[in-house]
Amino acid sequence: MQAPTPHLAAVRAPTASMTSRMANFSWGYRPNLTIYPPREGIGTFPGRKIFSDREEKQLPQWCKKIALLPGFFAALVLGGLIAGPARAVEPIKIGFGMALTGGLAANGKAALLAMQIWEEATNANGGLLDRPVKLIYYDDQTNPATVPGIFTKLLDVDKVDLVCGDYGTNLLAPAMPVVMQHNMTFFSLFGLDVNREFQYPRYFSMVPTGGMDPPISFSKGFFEIAAAQNPKPKTLAIVAADAEFARNGADGARKNAKAAGLQVVYDKTYPPTTTDYSPIVRAIDATNPDVVFSASYPPDAVGMVRAANEIGIKAKLFGGGLVGLQYAAIKQQLGAQLNGIVNYDFWEPAKTLQFPGVEAFLKVYQARAPSEGVDPLGYYLPPFAYANLQVLGQAVDATKSLDQDKLADYLRKSTFKTIVGDIKYGPNGEWEEARVLQVQFHDVKGSDIEQWKTADTQTIVWPPKYATGNTVYPYADAKK
Repeated sequence: MQAPTPHLAAVRAPTASMTSRMANFSWGYRPNLTIYPPREGIGTFPGRKIFSDREEKQLPQWCKKIALLPGFFAALVLGGLIAGPARAVEPIKIGFGMALTGGLAANGKAALLAMQIWEEATNANGGLLDRPVKLIYYDDQTNPATVPGIFTKLLDVDKVDLVCGDYGTNLLAPAMPVVMQHNMTFFSLFGLDVNREFQYPRYFSMVPTGGMDPPISFSKGFFEIAAAQNPKPKTLAIVAADAEFARNGADGARKNAKAAGLQVVYDKTYPPTTTDYSPIVRAIDATNPDVVFSASYPPDAVGMVRAANEIGIKAKLFGGGLVGLQYAAIKQQLGAQLNGIVNYDFWEPAKTLQFPGVEAFLKVYQARAPSEGVDPLGYYLPPFAYANLQVLGQAVDATKSLDQDKLADYLRKSTFKTIVGDIKYGPNGEWEEARVLQVQFHDVKGSDIEQWKTADTQTIVWPPKYATGNTVYPYADAKK
């Protein structure tokens, strides 16, 4: 690393003559030096004589010695004993798209802050491969149509060295063809089974829905909870947004329902542009299901929860795949309407999930969150956005390379230490072992953010390895 600049306060200010001679020198620029045969006299400089013969004879001895210095220093520079001004080191460029506006912006902005914290910490520790790292990103506006253009620009114009995820299944899928055409290793973020259709060997997913069939692992806990109740529920309603993530989630729910012996009495999708969810919930309630599984993105998740409370849905278990209930803003917005819902999550401030480094990261993140205008808690996506870059950094450090083949090979066979625990990838690029949580909301009162900083309003009810309590069943009792 470059040594700190020494203190220069005691250096004498340049005289007028010194200033005039320095005027043609530019800091950070090393001129091409041409060597000419020295002329007669001691006051020589490459290409010209400083003093006339008459002036030279009149100079005192000490001045003659000073006149030798320019040639002396030039010789040192040319001989390599004194280095010229160093050129700036080219940074390692990491490119991605991120939802900074639109429906996923609340989470996208939080993820970006986490990634910037990693960037700053990495550069403070010397960067990667003795080079600084630089994040290059563009707003995808939560619009899949913008994604191919963004990744094309990153790879063809910005010439990034590495690419990592956009956030979310709907926005990762359209990036895949571009990434594959450029043979890049891809570090995706929170995509549900994105690689199922592509089978790309350089795809690595940062999301706990692991195993060989991620949609199954996404809702497995929800259906295991249902099957464990007494009396056991018999009927199921599946409702999903007509979008990539929700469709994948619904596919997994059908497989888990079959394994649990549940009869599907309602199975429909709705347009993502829907604004009134009351007719949907009324139609579901009319089929009298014991269990309702909803796969929804944030705006529609809020609509589904509100409609379920307004109508008084009679299901005994409700939730499953509602994206957005993990966000601090939505928790504050819905308040007590969340009580009784059982829903997926990936991390909570529970004793069973205190992996090394996560508390320190959240302390830094939460201190900066208010000024950045992002999720004040940062429990859902930020730790995983940070961990995604931890994996990237560890792979680059270990291989001492940016070669995409070497990186992918190392990623396939290694275990990575991150703030969200140890991660090892399976042959499909997903986590080898899934770690999706099911949490149940209870005792939520009003919109006070402080109630979400502990485990007092949400209990991890599955899997047993991380559980902090038991499910309250049925839904009507859990709401009380």
